[in-house]
Amino acid sequence: MEPETSIEQEQAPAQQLDLRGTPCPLNWVKTKLRLEDMGVGELLEVFLDDGDAIRNVSRSVKLEGHRIVAVSPVGADFRVVIERA
Repeated sequence: MEPETSIEQEQAPAQQLDLRGTPCPLNWVKTKLRLEDMGVGELLEVFLDDGDAIRNVSRSVKLEGHRIVAVSPVGADFRVVIERA
C-alpha cells in the first residue's frame, strides 16, 4: 500500500479509530459509519491489523470514493489516514 501523499504533507486527523483486533467486515462498517459522521475533506486516522483488514478496508474506502492520504506500518499493524469525500 503506497500513500498518495507524504506524511509530512498531512493535516492533523479530525478523528481516530483503533480497530486492531476487530474482525472483517466490522472494521469496514465502523470506518464507514465514522466517515459518514464527518465533514467533506476531514481526515480520519484508522489503525488496522495486517492481512484482510488492511486490504479490505483500503479497497472499500476507494470504492466509496474516499481518498487514502497515507499508509504507514505501526509494528505489525497499519495506520491509514483517510480523507472523507
